[in-house]
Amino acid sequence: DITDGETPESVAFDYYGDAGLHWIIMMTNNINDVYTDWPMTVPRLEAFAKSKYDNVDAIHHYEIYQESGDTSEVIEIPNDTAQTIPVDATAITNFEYEQREVEKKRRIRLVRPGYIETVRDEFRKIIRA
Repeated sequence: DITDGETPESVAFDYYGDAGLHWIIMMTNNINDVYTDWPMTVPRLEAFAKSKYDNVDAIHHYEIYQESGDTSEVIEIPNDTAQTIPVDATAITNFEYEQREVEKKRRIRLVRPGYIETVRDEFRKIIRA
């Protein structure tokens, strides 16, 4: 899991001993844009949410747990819906929603160090083709 403030370069340095291998981390995790696909720091998330929403504390949506089948599943009810919001529904603010989206991005996959040369070689072959 990515901690607050880590970058692809710092993870590559810590895991592979080479910050230049950040591209392998990004490629492995389908990260095309480090600004939108990589987890934001807390200050950046706060600034992002303030720029996106007029009120970060306004309700984004409501959530209730499914009553049948897998009762651990959460059902989202949009805030702008015409349906009645159940009494036991939990309100999720705009900031909480954005925070959850960032948290989803924290779990990444890493190529084992022993396979790095193979990945580099295969990538070079693909690029030359």
